[in-house]
Amino acid sequence: MCGRFVQYRAAIDYLQALHSEAPLAAGIEPVPIARYNVAPHTRVLLIHVDADGLRMEPVPWGYAPAWAQGPRARPPAINARVETLASSRFWREAWKSGRALIPADGWYEWQQEAAGTGRKQPFFFRLKSGEPLFFPAIGRFPRAGAAVREGDGFALITRPSKGRMGEIHDRQPLVLSPETARAWIDQQQTPAQAEEIALHRGLPSEAFEWYPVGLAVGNVHNEGSGLIQPVGPANAG
Repeated sequence: MCGRFVQYRAAIDYLQALHSEAPLAAGIEPVPIARYNVAPHTRVLLIHVDADGLRMEPVPWGYAPAWAQGPRARPPAINARVETLASSRFWREAWKSGRALIPADGWYEWQQEAAGTGRKQPFFFRLKSGEPLFFPAIGRFPRAGAAVREGDGFALITRPSKGRMGEIHDRQPLVLSPETARAWIDQQQTPAQAEEIALHRGLPSEAFEWYPVGLAVGNVHNEGSGLIQPVGPANAG
């Protein structure tokens, strides 16, 4: 699963890495986002396609369809399993028109250190190339520049971990190349084509490296670049 990630560059850096030719429908802030501990149920910069072009705007991390909302409902889902995404009733409405991208610089996973101890060691994952990465997301988003509505939100798509990445956690967020990320949000893509992307076109484990980081990232109130500094040697897929 993915329950924490990093978004530290400026919005323009992610757009340049995406290499999209679609027009930008609204202005973006020129300063670095500088979030090193993005947590669920906070607003996160998201890329989606609107009628007038690409939009980058903050949307809540967490989604539930209208019928699953209410005072007694479970908290909105932060992750969607790729294995059941296209067939699940929960995601049915979002699957029709709710595809987006979360630009990021890496994510965290926690590894159980020893059976029965309860201790977990956090690891930071990133592309070996050091380039931005793109998580495909699904949900409901503001349209035509309107404010975020009640019920707007997104979930990241996860898949089983591959190769040595599975030694840290059994699941990982799906990550797409810039080319595939552009296809994911292309409104001309059919649901069947989107499903093929989600199931078969994620980046392989060989594209990533990871290393242990300090325990401070476990507290959502902690921030700063120190959270992604290694405390041990790096591993690679």
